[in-house]
Amino acid sequence: MGSDLKPKPAADSAETTLTPELMARVRQIQIRTHGLVSAALQGAYRSSFRGTGIEFEEVRPYMPGDEVRSIDWNVTARTGEPHIKTYVEERQLIVQLVVDTSRSMDFGSVDKTKREAAAEVCALLAFVAAGQQDQIGLCLFADEPGLHLEPDKGTRHVLRVVREVMAARTSGVGSSLAGVLEHQLLHLKRRSLVLVVSDFLGVENEDWQRPLAHLARKHDVICVRVTDPFEERLPKSGLLLFEEIESGRTIEIDTASKAVREDWQARARQRAEHVLRTVRRARADLVEVTTGGDPAEPIVRLFRRRAQRGGGVG
Repeated sequence: MGSDLKPKPAADSAETTLTPELMARVRQIQIRTHGLVSAALQGAYRSSFRGTGIEFEEVRPYMPGDEVRSIDWNVTARTGEPHIKTYVEERQLIVQLVVDTSRSMDFGSVDKTKREAAAEVCALLAFVAAGQQDQIGLCLFADEPGLHLEPDKGTRHVLRVVREVMAARTSGVGSSLAGVLEHQLLHLKRRSLVLVVSDFLGVENEDWQRPLAHLARKHDVICVRVTDPFEERLPKSGLLLFEEIESGRTIEIDTASKAVREDWQARARQRAEHVLRTVRRARADLVEVTTGGDPAEPIVRLFRRRAQRGGGVG
């Protein structure tokens, strides 16, 4: 889609309709993630993200004892009187969740889909951030504009974020990762922690490294790649009929063939290497979660690595 991807804002009055099924699934995610928000994760989060440092407050007349290096020479020259810039420490962090809701995210071969795994990641990070009084924003994307929620805090807002990730419905084929990254460049005015949650399928055909690198220069960016075990390794089950979720195309595959299974794994490795290579070149971070695993463990490991190197990308 490109830079014309402009997620549509959502007013409080337009919240997702809570069907009984959706309520039950959101409640399950809340219960699961609540148990995963451990002291270890909270500590790793605090050590990794300490807010945005300092923010400009105002320009005021110079007073004896003020730091000479803080003098605003432009204002001083314009007024003829010395003025200094003052700053305030900004500890509150904005956590911006950028979540892929394309059709491929609805696939799952185990106990949950990639979309549910993405919702768990969002809930996990949002509850930890909310515990630190940080604000959480949301931007959904696919092949067309998605929902946009302004940063806010509190349990009610976190639950709404999870609901919107779970309930989002898309049309068309694929997703525009480059487009949503370019939108974040325009939309995010204050330095933020940006988590891009996606399966990153089909991104080989678009230039998303450039906007990701630009975003990582202005913000702290972490890409969360969501995978399913079936996408990485085929079972030895004979002839299977596959339907491509986004295009609807069907194909029969002989999974009894060793060559077919090896080719499947090789293609999965190529996809993973492409994402890792692109993220590293953009100087962002990458964490991988799977529908068959605990989302907290890889996130805690990443946060601990960041804390050891003093935050940011090494």
